[in-house]
Amino acid sequence: MKEFRAAVEAGDFEGLGELLADDVVFRSPVAFKPYEGKPIVAAILRGVGRVFTEFQYVRELEDADGHGSALVFETVVDGVSVNGIDLIRTNDTGLVSELTVMVRPLSGANALAAAMAAQFDRIVAEASGETA
Repeated sequence: MKEFRAAVEAGDFEGLGELLADDVVFRSPVAFKPYEGKPIVAAILRGVGRVFTEFQYVRELEDADGHGSALVFETVVDGVSVNGIDLIRTNDTGLVSELTVMVRPLSGANALAAAMAAQFDRIVAEASGETA
């Protein structure tokens, strides 16, 4: 999805919420259970924006049906290099309906898990409409 990529590359993690369907499903690389719904997924993406540094997409692949993209990225989390893929599906209105993120290596996944765990109280507060 071009708009998603452009927002992330511009560091506009606030604006990503506008690209999400109300019933979006997010599958985290570090959590077993998917997160469902625009408020929590938008808050998670804002948290990601706070922990990723030196972020760049390095490759993009698209499904023939125009509803799916794979965005390959490189970033740094707490000094650890991370490689990953954002797998994005859009609905018929063009909004993100599914977002699955996979990362490697294990040291990168562990750094991401720790950094996001430190953000989690703020993420939950933002998702519920509270200020953190």
